[in-house]
Amino acid sequence: MSEEVRQMFADISGEYDFMNTVLTLGMHHGWRRKAVRLSGAAQGMSVLDCASGTGDLAIEFKKAVGGKGKVLATDFCVEMLDYIKPKTEKLGLDIPFEFADAMNLQYADNTFDIASISYGIRNVDDPVVALQQMARVVKNNGKIVVIETGNPTGIMYTGYKLYNNYIVPVLGRMLAGNKDAYTYLPETASRFPFGNAFIELLNKTEMIGTAKAYPLFFGASYIYIATVRK
Repeated sequence: MSEEVRQMFADISGEYDFMNTVLTLGMHHGWRRKAVRLSGAAQGMSVLDCASGTGDLAIEFKKAVGGKGKVLATDFCVEMLDYIKPKTEKLGLDIPFEFADAMNLQYADNTFDIASISYGIRNVDDPVVALQQMARVVKNNGKIVVIETGNPTGIMYTGYKLYNNYIVPVLGRMLAGNKDAYTYLPETASRFPFGNAFIELLNKTEMIGTAKAYPLFFGASYIYIATVRK
């Protein structure tokens, strides 16, 4: 992630949760819960959440792995991580967090049962390298979980494009005071591979056995579940 993009996320960190809820009509919470269910996360497992932001996915994983399990929340933007502690304290959850670059993870091979990333893989400089790093730190037969934007097809396509290209920047300016950030985010979403094209990126890591894409809201977002094979 470039310094420019890191600073952009730092600038919107205070409004990030609110804007996610507004822009997805609150659906992102259910999408994260579904990703955790599909991952097979269970009591006692260990999870590395990359590009964790304000920790929403890490929190859902912690609920699944319980007190004997471990979830580590990481991000390249420390300003985003500052919002995790108040959330976890309110919920009574223990989720440590620390700085980490998804393209150069500082963790040993075969450390975690699951590595996840939610709406962050499209913002790294080289998604395949980040996915390779995630696969490296996951145990054999463990899982990589990705939630990322897509592009609806059919009758939803035109409405989605109008919403992303015109309404989202206006809402970003009005509600978050940052039109540029909420112009950049839809633009990157529209260009990023999704569905089978993203599965191809996973396969380029050469550490994936099986991978499946689960479309959300007519393909506006996707959950990807990949099994690591080494």
